[in-house]
Amino acid sequence: MDIIFIRELRADAWIGIYEWEKLSPQTLDFNLEIGLDTHQAGESDNIRDTVDYGKVVERIRSDLKDQHFKLLEALAEHVSQVVLHDFKAQWVKISVAKINHMRGVKMVGVTITRSREGAGADKNLLA
Repeated sequence: MDIIFIRELRADAWIGIYEWEKLSPQTLDFNLEIGLDTHQAGESDNIRDTVDYGKVVERIRSDLKDQHFKLLEALAEHVSQVVLHDFKAQWVKISVAKINHMRGVKMVGVTITRSREGAGADKNLLA
């Protein structure tokens, strides 16, 4: 199993449960690991045989402009389903964090791992 990764993606999102959080978008930090077999892409040298990480980034930013999430968990779940279903990944690990959200804390966030049924994700990579 191969991994395409996107690290330290910054994107603005409408997220939060508190009234003060709903006044303006917050900048979030994303890290993604996308599991898939890249063997064919390595042989063909064709973007159609892999996940186009540029399109993943564009999609995440686009979705965040149009939606409001109360919880980071819900946002991470949304992104995981997009990557699995729209980009045909076999599994995905996503970390998303609010930056400087609490005094004296650099980041608070969540990490989730999801896979498509029958994808056979390597359990060691998902731990």
